[in-house]
Amino acid sequence: MVRRPVEGEVHVHYGQIYVESDPDSFGPGLAEAFAGQTSGLCGAAIPGALWLTTGLHTGSVGFTVEVHDEAPPVDAVWEEVVEVSFRPVSGRSSLTEWAGQDSWELDLAEIDYRVRHCGRGMDPARRQDTRLAEEPQVDSYLLQLWPAPPAPDRVIRQTAEIAAYWHDYARQQSARPAPEPRAGAERQVREAR
Repeated sequence: MVRRPVEGEVHVHYGQIYVESDPDSFGPGLAEAFAGQTSGLCGAAIPGALWLTTGLHTGSVGFTVEVHDEAPPVDAVWEEVVEVSFRPVSGRSSLTEWAGQDSWELDLAEIDYRVRHCGRGMDPARRQDTRLAEEPQVDSYLLQLWPAPPAPDRVIRQTAEIAAYWHDYARQQSARPAPEPRAGAERQVREAR
């Protein structure tokens, strides 16, 4: 069985859109989202959030979200394919545009998911940079989720130069500290102030 809570076009700014589940958070930061990962297209290092990278800088892209009962096969139509693990931190998960301009409820359970982020047309979209309303769609994306235990992120398919750039960026980010040492470090900074 497959459920499609998002199907059509979404608007991106700065080549990004997010999945958010923490009502007290305002999205992940770039370096923090990809800390310790090998994939630069779907940042999952922040609990309860995903940073999704697009080729287009600004404008509308094709975007579908599918929630499956089990892992679907990888479709050959997708030029870029990465996988990460994700667990919502609340019962309210949404696909959210930059600065919260619009969002779509995903209705995800608070369980572990495997996430596959697929894309096509990333290099032509990057060269175009901005898509105006009357222009044809350049790039499109598919985000698939299914219940699965946590596993390392991985790049399944990479063809675009811009995807290679973002994968390289992710590989240069240090691993994110564990929650307790991070909380302790943040506490020390607050006390020092």
